[in-house]
Amino acid sequence: MILLDTLSWYMGSIGGYLVQMLPCMLVGLAVFFCLGPARKKRLKQLGLSSGPLREIGLGLFVAFCAGLAALTLFPADFWDYVLRYLLMPEVRAEGFQWAAFYLTREELAFRMMGLADVLAPLQEIRRALRTGYPWLMFMLWGNIGMFLPIGFCTALLWRRHHWWKSVLVGFGCSVIIEFIQFFIGRSTDIDDVILNTAGALLGYWLFLMLYAVLPDFLTKFRCQDREEELRNGLFDGNTSPAP
Repeated sequence: MILLDTLSWYMGSIGGYLVQMLPCMLVGLAVFFCLGPARKKRLKQLGLSSGPLREIGLGLFVAFCAGLAALTLFPADFWDYVLRYLLMPEVRAEGFQWAAFYLTREELAFRMMGLADVLAPLQEIRRALRTGYPWLMFMLWGNIGMFLPIGFCTALLWRRHHWWKSVLVGFGCSVIIEFIQFFIGRSTDIDDVILNTAGALLGYWLFLMLYAVLPDFLTKFRCQDREEELRNGLFDGNTSPAP
């Protein structure tokens, strides 16, 4: 019974996060499609083409990044407030309370006093593993899991994959997120950067395992040399060799 309750809590938490991600994911997809013609024109100038599978993969990656931004780059309870603002006239009557979501100077000064604890590595990871508290374990695995797509997709969509590229992108994104969260009252800790970077590396390893089995298929998710496709008769949909 306890196990079922715990699983139900985890699934409910994940579902809540997905609901928060959805609006920004849709906006990200809309921007992606609007910029499609300009992006393809630029690729053509570079002698490259982006096939259907790459467009699908890139669109999903953009949507995921937009959803990740929704979860991490906005103040706590922001989206819950937005929903209440849209649905409840009495909340709208008060006007949108932007100031309620950001730190005062006194609150920021208090956070700065605890900066040494924020930058102390492995404290939160050890606490989660030692106590096994569900919320701490959820955040530990969540910080790893939500950066798996970062490491996987950078390897999948770039023309040349290297582990350090996935790690660098994951590390850079995590540092930017943690830096912004520090100033908007969100939880900030160096352990999040460690876990996010580890997640990006695991995503790269997952790509390598799939690439070892399906190299030809995964290669279709990358930009292709347009002249080579024309020579092979693939660019215009003709599967016969070009004359």
